[in-house]
Amino acid sequence: MPKAKPVTNLDVQAPTAQNAGKIVQVRLGEMYEWSNHIDSPYAVTELHNLRITAKRLRYTLEIFADFLPSDCKLLEKELEQLQNELGALHDSDVLIALLRLCLGSQDNPIPDPSMVTRLKGKKPKIKTSSFMRPELLSAVLDPSVAPTAQERYGLELFLRKQEQVRQERYQAFRQHWYQLQEQDFRHHLLNLIGKELVTA
Repeated sequence: MPKAKPVTNLDVQAPTAQNAGKIVQVRLGEMYEWSNHIDSPYAVTELHNLRITAKRLRYTLEIFADFLPSDCKLLEKELEQLQNELGALHDSDVLIALLRLCLGSQDNPIPDPSMVTRLKGKKPKIKTSSFMRPELLSAVLDPSVAPTAQERYGLELFLRKQEQVRQERYQAFRQHWYQLQEQDFRHHLLNLIGKELVTA
């Protein structure tokens, strides 16, 4: 999970709206740091980080709603939709990864190969920084619960269906993102809070 950047230029003597604008500007910049991964459908970690930063921006708008222009509420709704779309995409990624692990597929690797390191003759080493809970991975990788041939066939069909669902969810998110860019979402929000776009 990406760490939130500190907002260092706040003025305790300034009006709340002014400080709120500075915080929104930083959170908006954080979200757009992940925007170069929009066209990478299997950038699982990066798209999840985009969701986290969009959520932070949305919560910032909610917290300071009384001090920001009322039009910010419309942008807050767009962020909520983005967050939901990316959340559904993440749910698909987790489910697909679990199915692939359960099936033990060697020719169809999980989206994030760093999640699990298999050690020969040892229990799989599970990284706690994974986007899945370690105890869930342990249960799936338990050799005593390996699926039967019939169960495996059903799981393979289910996996193919979930891969299709994931593609649909990604396309829905991507289409929404580019609609927001056509509406100049970033500049619109900066204009509402009275800030200029600052690029690194």
